Amino acid sequence: MQVWKLIPLVALVASACATTPIDTSTDGSTTSQASEPVKAMPRRVAYNADPYPSTYKPLPSDDVLIRNATVYDGLGGEIKGGAVLIQGGKITAVGSEAAMTMPAGIKTIDATGKFVTPGIIDIHSHLGAYPSPGIGAHQDGNEVSAPVTAEVWVEHSIWPQDPGFTRAMAGGVTAMQILPGSANLFGGRGVIIKAVPATTAQGMKFPGAPYTLKMACGENPKRVYGYGGGRFPGGAPFSRMGNVAGYREAWQRAVEYKRKWDKYNADFDAWEKKVKSPAPKTDDKGPGDPPNAPDRNLELDTLMGVLNGEILVQQHCYRADEMAQIIDLSKEFGYKVSAFHHGVEAYKVAGLLAANGICGALWADWWGFKAEAYDGIRENIPMVHNATGGCAIVHSDDANGIQRLNQEAAKALADGRRVGIDISNAVAWTWLSRNPAKALGILDKTGTLESGKAADVVIWSGDPFSVYTRADIVFVDGAVTWDRSNEARRPVTDFELGQPGEGDVK
Repeated sequence: MQVWKLIPLVALVASACATTPIDTSTDGSTTSQASEPVKAMPRRVAYNADPYPSTYKPLPSDDVLIRNATVYDGLGGEIKGGAVLIQGGKITAVGSEAAMTMPAGIKTIDATGKFVTPGIIDIHSHLGAYPSPGIGAHQDGNEVSAPVTAEVWVEHSIWPQDPGFTRAMAGGVTAMQILPGSANLFGGRGVIIKAVPATTAQGMKFPGAPYTLKMACGENPKRVYGYGGGRFPGGAPFSRMGNVAGYREAWQRAVEYKRKWDKYNADFDAWEKKVKSPAPKTDDKGPGDPPNAPDRNLELDTLMGVLNGEILVQQHCYRADEMAQIIDLSKEFGYKVSAFHHGVEAYKVAGLLAANGICGALWADWWGFKAEAYDGIRENIPMVHNATGGCAIVHSDDANGIQRLNQEAAKALADGRRVGIDISNAVAWTWLSRNPAKALGILDKTGTLESGKAADVVIWSGDPFSVYTRADIVFVDGAVTWDRSNEARRPVTDFELGQPGEGDVK
């Protein structure tokens, strides 16, 4: 009968060589006692879910009280004469200044006539993967080698020197999701980053944020693979039905892969239980050898992560009918779509999205540039918001648009009011902070001005929905990442140093 000994991991190598255990007697002396060989307990085979961990460290920050401002809290509330207290990189108090007890001697910023909001979160960006300058050497957002490339991770393409990052900071952005492009059915993993200067992608990576998966439906995959190379017939998929068949084939492989890993883990649990509770000595069989783990597949690791609820699906999709089909697809294979991106026809299925807890990450007025984007309306965002339980998000998908997302939200807000959808400015700010945080799985950390959350805060020079307003000061985890009045606090990427237009100063 084999004898397994439960031992700490650090002792595995040493104890695996021991055939004569040393026992300690009750008086503290040691005796050598011959026994059966003791083998180190085999470890469960498990892959590292985070092999490229965040190395982000918050920048140095001061405790500060922002006072006498109009505050939009990101939850839909507005506080006139409001104050926000930041301590240790966290928000510790928000409310009416008159009702708050001010800490003695704390640094204060008088925001009279100004507005304070949660930082903007852009849920759809390609900065770093499609950086400026947009030369061929920098085109790293699409892995077009196959229609299913769930094994690639966009963080391995991010160039932190992209000047677009500092321009986004100047626009009040404090976090963003970087996604692969939309050439593929499964484009790969997206990553959530903080809008901070860094020399590595890991130095920008949002600690504790879940991974995401970029999927795309419609014209792009069938164009890139079906006839993108000038072939007829081209590769698969060549049609929308080919798209759906490609999704289903990949998800079916993922379901089978997950089944193998679930069985392995269940078998290992049963084997481990036998080891810890050995059979009577009359039974010479013992627990036997541990089960063998399935072969590893990097593509299916990502898809299994979605099926396990650990990775959030971000789906590029324009047409209402296709969004409905994708929802049915997700139910067929047991996963959830977190947000449909672009969705120019989302207004047609606003109730369906809300009923399934899916956000619409949308443009204010960008459509008509291809057939599937033809049927857009300016009221798309407010109509998605107005559905019972609706979740609307303003996104950019553009290196220039990310600098002006507050103005994009203002356009959608005005368009809704023109047709009788009366949404307050404070509620509309949820499109820029709370809702994207929710769809990215980071709402417990950021997205609203609430005690205990990260101090990701913007002080605006005026009404943040005005084209004349600028972000005066931007905080990430309580540290100033952008200060319009202080050149020393307006970062410039290494790539720009010494070049004309450095830091956008002409």
